[in-house]
Amino acid sequence: MGRAVAAAMIPGLALLWAAGLGDAAPNLPRLRLSFQELQAQHGVRTFRLERTCCYEALLVDEERGRLFVGAENHVASLSLDNISKRAKKLAWPAPVEWREECNWAGKDIGTECMNFVKLLHTYNHTHLLACGTGAFHPTCAFVEVGHRLEEPMLRLDLKKLEDGKGKSPYDPRHRAASVLVGEELYSGVAADLMGRDFTIFRSLGQNPSLRTEPHDSRWLNEPKFVKVFWIPESENPDDDKIYFFFRESAVEAAPAMGRMTVSRVGQICRNDLGGQRSLVNKWTTFLKARLVCSVPGVEGDTHFDQLQDVFLLTSRDRQTPLLYAVFSTSSGVFQGSAVCVYSMNDVRRAFLGPFAHKEGPTHQWVSYQGRVPYPRPGMCPSKTFGTFSSTKDFPDDVIQFARNHPLMYNPVLPVGGRPLFLQVGAGYTFTQITADRVAAADGHYDVLFIGTDVGTVLKVISVPKGSRPNSEGLLLEELQVFEDSATITSMQISSKRHQLYVASPSAVAQIALHRCTTLGRACAECCLARDPYCAWDGSACTRFQPTAKRRFRRQDIRNGDPSTLCSGDSSHPALLERKVLGVENGSAFLECEPRSLQAQVEWTFHRAGEVAHTQVLAEERLERTARGLLLHRLRRQDSGVYLCVAVEQGFSRPLCRLVLHVLSAVQAERLARAEEAAAPAPPGPKLWYRDFLQLVEPGGGGGANSLRMCRPQPGPRPQPGPHSVAAESRRKGRNRRMHASELRAERGPRSAAHW
Repeated sequence: MGRAVAAAMIPGLALLWAAGLGDAAPNLPRLRLSFQELQAQHGVRTFRLERTCCYEALLVDEERGRLFVGAENHVASLSLDNISKRAKKLAWPAPVEWREECNWAGKDIGTECMNFVKLLHTYNHTHLLACGTGAFHPTCAFVEVGHRLEEPMLRLDLKKLEDGKGKSPYDPRHRAASVLVGEELYSGVAADLMGRDFTIFRSLGQNPSLRTEPHDSRWLNEPKFVKVFWIPESENPDDDKIYFFFRESAVEAAPAMGRMTVSRVGQICRNDLGGQRSLVNKWTTFLKARLVCSVPGVEGDTHFDQLQDVFLLTSRDRQTPLLYAVFSTSSGVFQGSAVCVYSMNDVRRAFLGPFAHKEGPTHQWVSYQGRVPYPRPGMCPSKTFGTFSSTKDFPDDVIQFARNHPLMYNPVLPVGGRPLFLQVGAGYTFTQITADRVAAADGHYDVLFIGTDVGTVLKVISVPKGSRPNSEGLLLEELQVFEDSATITSMQISSKRHQLYVASPSAVAQIALHRCTTLGRACAECCLARDPYCAWDGSACTRFQPTAKRRFRRQDIRNGDPSTLCSGDSSHPALLERKVLGVENGSAFLECEPRSLQAQVEWTFHRAGEVAHTQVLAEERLERTARGLLLHRLRRQDSGVYLCVAVEQGFSRPLCRLVLHVLSAVQAERLARAEEAAAPAPPGPKLWYRDFLQLVEPGGGGGANSLRMCRPQPGPRPQPGPHSVAAESRRKGRNRRMHASELRAERGPRSAAHW
């Protein structure tokens, strides 16, 4: 069924390519911030209720300034400005008799027989529609939220509940996907207690309730619904369609391949009323097509076949939004996730293409070449494309064809033919995505926020690459939003307030969309960050305002090249210079950690009395680490000035200058005696090398995620003194040849200090 599908039918070749892809190193973010750093410096805010879990449903209400949250037995209303303040909560547990009945059915009364709120939609100016599992009795309610901003309201009438069947799942482990259009709710859900009858269902409103054909694998084959969107087709509302995104077991897969999961996009018409004699109370306009996200390869395509989430990014033309989707892979060979982008024109083109048809003695799926009845199945009854006023007027051959041919032959391929952004072997999987279109000095850019199953959010920007429409995703930040590394289950964005709201089973978090002050203290660092939210204003990296005067605003998102923009900038921070002492045949650690994880560090050396600077090359005595340079078996000629330079995007900038003095054992001993004569030694052995070895190894001298230039500590730092050198000299008197690796067992558990 097209090149992409055919490649998936050759698992051996695809796995060969996948194995090669699995060897690829994961993309590094430019900045990585831990939960502690976000909490201390960037104001991450969290919300959680006592003895409550499973925060899945998020609804941003910009008009009221509220974030509505659905969780276990609760609905909460939080302030969009600060979710930790002015919170209102509404208890909505399942009735006792429902919980007991759920327990009698073999479910766990403590973890399953609760009311897990799965769905929140704005119903009108004063009410929300909320639906939950109701201890395996799906139920819905209209929650009164009022319209007064100064006094938020949250009230539910337990006497006026709605049947939630076909709206919310029974099982709390199942996801809910729905959209409310007018007063009509379109849901993709399991409509039975056993979780076997999956359906696309319309409820509420004035039109009759409709569903997909039950227990027909050609329509839906064990689907997992992800998202639902209403997208206008034309200026005529009769052409409007609802699009469902889900993954399911492929009916078109060859039996020899076994079970194969594929991702789908399905469509139905809003004005579908079902058939007159066939498909009564069933959809007559339902079609589905495969959604492909794959990396082309010589020996076959590598498919990311597990759709996880979709975000619809609207533009001025509401009929042609962009669809950003995140996928994972079911391959046992490698772990990876991908972001693919789809245009609505390509989606519509697939639904206008040939239908898939199963024929011949081997029952292979081929492109249908016979006569397609009129009006074409999948078309909405409207004056735009015909004279039919209702689907009940469709001829019987149209209804019969629609029943037997819901699958399209051509897949929907991503823009550019490949993923926008890949992450392979990173130790996590993408789970959620949201996007923001940002105005920058050189155009508009889409910024993606990607949630993972380890509680992190990746900030990725889509930048043009070569000729249109090709783009590539650049990883700007990796943020540890949840301390417990919980899976991110939902994300919502407020472009108006520049805030991101993230939900997990354990809590809800709020973070800003940008952290400009973190990007650097120099023009070059700000430009290299390529963050469209930020620009250099002449003295600091601050929020970019498109309407402000641009005379002193420096920003280059497309290329990230500061050589021209920052050539006349004189606000570079002073170069940090530190003295480091070492003893002959010992070791010395020259610490230099760039702010950007994407920067490469280069070292140059200038020996005292010489003019030339030489590059520090790899040799046996030298060990490069992520935090600096470790010199073993020091010699007197190692003394000199070491300059640490960060190279990023071809642009070089010095970070720090370290002056190394290598002392002989005799000099160190004299220094120790002079020190002891001047002041009594503190009690206890001076095993300075314990601190030193902790500094060298990961975890010493600060967190692994520290983002500091030469890692300066806040507040005054102890100056290097003779104490450590003297102690080293005495120790060397007992065993001068003891290697640093033999001392690691003596390393203490406390944090390292600079010596």
